[in-house]
Amino acid sequence: MASSKKYLEFVLEQLSDLEKITYRAMMGEYIIYYNGKIIGGIYDDRFLVKQTKSSIKLLADAPLELPYEGAKKMFLADIDNKELMNNLIPIIADEVK
Repeated sequence: MASSKKYLEFVLEQLSDLEKITYRAMMGEYIIYYNGKIIGGIYDDRFLVKQTKSSIKLLADAPLELPYEGAKKMFLADIDNKELMNNLIPIIADEVK
């Protein structure tokens, strides 16, 4: 199932305090970038972020989910928690190689 443009717009609004957020549509889903680095994506209308040292600590209670079959598990981020997401995203980007 492809993700909706409406959900993408909601995620982008929640992350609107971050000036360096961009996205790319990919096979019905959306890859989310911060400062040019992939930090996660929107898959089946779920905002998932990469596992890094900091996301493992800060999202310890968040479920790990597969974005698609064969991929590495990612954290299902609480996009409703705007403050946490806006603090976490730059940290994840710093830790992504």
